[in-house]
Amino acid sequence: MTILEGAEPGPTAMISALIHGNELCGAVALDRLLSAAFKPDRGRLVLVFANMAAFSRFDSAHPYASRFIDEDMNRVWSSELLDGRRQSVELARARELRPFAEAADYLLDLHSTSLAAPAMLLCGTREKGLKLAEKMGYPSHVVADGGHTAGIRLRDFGDFDDGASAKSAMLVECGQHFDSASPTVALETITAFLMACGMLDGAPEDFPLAPSRAGQHIIEVSHSVTIRSEHFYFSAEYQCFEVIAEAGTRIARDGTRDVLTPYDDCVLVMPARQPVRGQTAVRFGRHVTGSKA
Repeated sequence: MTILEGAEPGPTAMISALIHGNELCGAVALDRLLSAAFKPDRGRLVLVFANMAAFSRFDSAHPYASRFIDEDMNRVWSSELLDGRRQSVELARARELRPFAEAADYLLDLHSTSLAAPAMLLCGTREKGLKLAEKMGYPSHVVADGGHTAGIRLRDFGDFDDGASAKSAMLVECGQHFDSASPTVALETITAFLMACGMLDGAPEDFPLAPSRAGQHIIEVSHSVTIRSEHFYFSAEYQCFEVIAEAGTRIARDGTRDVLTPYDDCVLVMPARQPVRGQTAVRFGRHVTGSKA
């Protein structure tokens, strides 16, 4: 963990990478910041390499085996779990990071996807999340979702998901794991995030600036499909953001149960690469606006 102080007072922001030990793009981006001796123009910036224990086991021959040690670190961010007695490598690390997350006015959590998908911001369901995403203007896809039944994400922790609090958080999926473009997307998103938070006046020299605003495509998630059985499979090879025209279309089979689209023009968001019982298989959503400047 590193804390960077700006020359002028301002908000506190936290940027986290490696919540999942095999999602490397965020770590590459943070390393670039540190190697360049970057500092914000104002405020305090906390840079976090979250799950180094999992990352230390990364093996390019088995790239998905180091996602976590004991449990998914992006499902443990509830007060009940953090204050409870249960122990795991990921919970211990989350408890260490908790004071920094609680002190942050803004949070950006850097991730990547198992299947090929466009970069996207996950902004939660509160209006403040949509406003911060709009202010960032990058990436162009914005997903307003409530997370997972399996547990609370860092993005949704505490005040970040409280509509009465001004604190706000973003989760960014920077593209597919190990795609050579994903670290650049992470850096571009960091620049857009810090500018939107009022901590940075422009991209540092030799750093990528997020592309000009061409409008944002906002997808509102109605619900997530949680896998109930050990025998789940999709009916076709979905990647992300496929639009299923007719309600009632079967998109998967979960044991003896058909998984059907709930409405016309249903958008499939982030289908799971390796479906696991109790985890999210896919999210169902709608395009709530085709383009928002």
